[in-house]
Amino acid sequence: MNIALWVVQILLGVAFLGAGVMKSTKSKEDLAPKMPWVNDYSLGTLRLIGVTELLAGIGLILPWATGIAPILTPLAASGLVLIMVLAAVVHARRKEYPGIVVNVVLGALALFVALGRF
Repeated sequence: MNIALWVVQILLGVAFLGAGVMKSTKSKEDLAPKMPWVNDYSLGTLRLIGVTELLAGIGLILPWATGIAPILTPLAASGLVLIMVLAAVVHARRKEYPGIVVNVVLGALALFVALGRF
């Protein structure tokens, strides 16, 4: 089980690190072709989402790996579950159904890590 949790933590961590860096550094114009929902939100909100995802990606891996404040790992995973629920709501409002599938899968994986590490 520990190996499965580590595999999921690393995959989710890398995915959210990448998404977080992208959302917190690129302009809305650069992101809009692949993520049309960004046009519905301010740049500040977009940056907040990006930084939150970036920190959660770090939180999935670093605390558990170093043994320093390991409670942060399941907390980061729980936060990502919440972010994925909110993202699914945004996609549902915009009728972007493939986005909801991605949110459900990522949210389920984050829930697996949260439950496994608590």
